[in-house]
Amino acid sequence: MMTISSWPKSERPREKLREHGASTLSDAELLAVFLQTGCRGKTALDLARDMIRQFEGLVGILGATEEDLCSCQGVGKEKAARFAAMKELAQRHMLEQIKSKDVLNSSKATRDYLRAKFRDCRSEVFSCLFLNSQHHVVKLEELFQGTIDGAAVYPREVVRRCLYHNAAAVILAHNHPSGVAEPSQADIAITKKLKTALATIEVRVLDHLVIGNSMVVSFAERGLI
Repeated sequence: MMTISSWPKSERPREKLREHGASTLSDAELLAVFLQTGCRGKTALDLARDMIRQFEGLVGILGATEEDLCSCQGVGKEKAARFAAMKELAQRHMLEQIKSKDVLNSSKATRDYLRAKFRDCRSEVFSCLFLNSQHHVVKLEELFQGTIDGAAVYPREVVRRCLYHNAAAVILAHNHPSGVAEPSQADIAITKKLKTALATIEVRVLDHLVIGNSMVVSFAERGLI
C-alpha cells in the first residue's frame, strides 16, 4: 500500500494545508493532519475517513469518550488524549472570547460556548456563569451533577458560590442528556427558587439556559425569568 508520503505533493493533506490554507481541506483531510499517522494497512487519511463514518461526523468524534475512540482501529490512548486536549483548547478559546465582553451583548457566543461544553455530557450538569457588575464572566463553575434524568440543585450552595465570587449577577445553565432542550416543570420550579434565594443577597438571575444537541433555550426569551 502506498503511504501518504509517496503521494503527489498536491494530494498530501499537510502540504495542501501549507500551500492553500486549512479552509481548503475536507474534514477527513484536516483530521488526517491531526492524527499524523495511520495504522497497519491504513494511511492517516483512511483512518480519518473510518472515524468520520463510525462516529457520524466531527461532532460525534469530539463527543466520544476515550473508550469509544479506542474502539476504532488505529486509535489508541495517545490519539484519544490528543482529541481530549484539542476539545479543551477549543472550549477555552471560546471562553476567552466571552470573558471580556458583556454577555448580554454577546449572547450567541455565550450560547455557542455552553453548547460546545455541555451538549455531549451523558449526565445532567448544572452550572453557573458568575458575572461582575459589567456582566463580564468572572467564573464558570459546574456545581451539581446527576444521572441522565436530572441533577439535585441546592440554592444554599449557589448563594455561597455567588458570595465567594462577589458576583453581581448569574446566568444559570444545564444540559439535557436527551438532547431535547425544552425546559421541564422542575427546571422552571428550581429557577424560581434560585431567583428568590439570590435576591436576598442582591444577585440578579439574568437567564437560565437549557442546552440540547442542536439548540439552547433561554428562559429570558421565553418570559420565564
